[in-house]
Amino acid sequence: MIVLIKVIQLILSLAILVIIHEFGHFIASKIFGVRVEKFYMFFDWKFSIFRCKKVNGRWRFKFFCKNEPEKYITHEKIDPITNKKDYEYEKIDINTLPEDDWRRAEDSTEFGLGWVPLGGYCKIAGMIDESMDQAQMAQEPQPWEFRVKPAWQRLIIMVGGVCMNVLLAFLIYIGLIASYGEQYISTAEVNKYGITVDSLGYNLGLRDGDKIITIDGNYIENFSEIPMFLVLEKPQYIEVEREGENMKVVLPEDAVSQIIKSRSVFINMRMPFVVGGFSNGSPAERAGLKENDRIIGINEVETPYFQDFKKAIVDYRDQDVDLKLVRDADTVTMMVRVAGDATIGVYAAQMLQVSTKEYTFWQSIPRGFVMTGKELGDYWKQLKLIFTPSTGAYESLGGFITIGSIFPETFIWERFWRMTAFLSIILAVMNIIPIPGLDGGHVLFLLWEVVTRRKPSDKFLERATTIGFIFLLILVIYANGNDIIRLFR
Repeated sequence: MIVLIKVIQLILSLAILVIIHEFGHFIASKIFGVRVEKFYMFFDWKFSIFRCKKVNGRWRFKFFCKNEPEKYITHEKIDPITNKKDYEYEKIDINTLPEDDWRRAEDSTEFGLGWVPLGGYCKIAGMIDESMDQAQMAQEPQPWEFRVKPAWQRLIIMVGGVCMNVLLAFLIYIGLIASYGEQYISTAEVNKYGITVDSLGYNLGLRDGDKIITIDGNYIENFSEIPMFLVLEKPQYIEVEREGENMKVVLPEDAVSQIIKSRSVFINMRMPFVVGGFSNGSPAERAGLKENDRIIGINEVETPYFQDFKKAIVDYRDQDVDLKLVRDADTVTMMVRVAGDATIGVYAAQMLQVSTKEYTFWQSIPRGFVMTGKELGDYWKQLKLIFTPSTGAYESLGGFITIGSIFPETFIWERFWRMTAFLSIILAVMNIIPIPGLDGGHVLFLLWEVVTRRKPSDKFLERATTIGFIFLLILVIYANGNDIIRLFR
């Protein structure tokens, strides 16, 4: 059931993002008088799940149907001497088609749902794109085609999708900030008890109980942002308070690589273990523990903090243990049975205060703008790490399983919209990368045309787009392959 909930959230989020992105291309094309022949969510290779189009003033619908020749019939020719293949395109006389045939409504857009869930597309007339419609490009240019429009108009059409994704993220952040404010646990609050670290944190030079003061002289207000700051900003040192003295922890040169490859929570908040509640059939509750009891030991092992207790209890699976706890002002010992999964059926109380910043609607607009800019900048830095082999960040690249795993196990609208805004930023950044086949590839060629006043040939654009799609296909296979490998580790 948990997997199904995550899948539903992923599909819904991707549907919103794809539709918004392609709508950016669609509306910009319409503004400049360019025909959009198809508007599809997912790709309709060979056939589509659903399609509709306005024909003779009425909407027509089709379900689970094969693709048919749109305007041209392709004839293959082979030179008998060179054996080289060539193609001729025979234009279909639409006047000979039945009155209700969709192809007669040339100026109407066909909307549909494909079956290959790898994004979506707008088929813009007179443009070399993922449809690779060579037949249309072989005909004389028409005034309503993309290729005859000025370069600046084509540039706006190409960046329309990315702009819409950034705008969507901006609007979502405004709504989230206005509705929920910003909630976080401050670094100052965490410093009440200090931090706890795993083996990676220890290798970086940190110790349990350290209180983080600054990182390269920068105070990080939101404690949860510290790990990402360490990865993206590559600081040289962390200033901490350790046993009452301030000191600098100099980070190793390969700190970023270690953090990325570890994929662990190497730094966390340390808290006393205060009972906040019980699970059904809790052994601890049956033994007499009560809410607000503070657990400080297990058998002879002192566990002043929750993290200490978690480390110690794994040695006592399926055993009776003496728990030492503080109740009111008294120290009490109780015998409790530890389950086979090293638990006693207790939920730890949240002992750190959550800071909340509230915003009015008008205040949320500039804050949403700042948050959108920060997310764009942070993801661009993450992308650069992926293309830096020494960091090993490329090994963390993930596909649909990784994306789906970021959604919560229950449907919570706040979390859903937060994840959707984050994915919208990712889609915007990924699409503007100057790779043929992506919007950024088209933008690159258009900028070349603007600067040099020379337009790349259609044959060059076709080949570049093919190479770009091969590269993207390899990237998709690699990312999803990483997901599959992780499942078996």
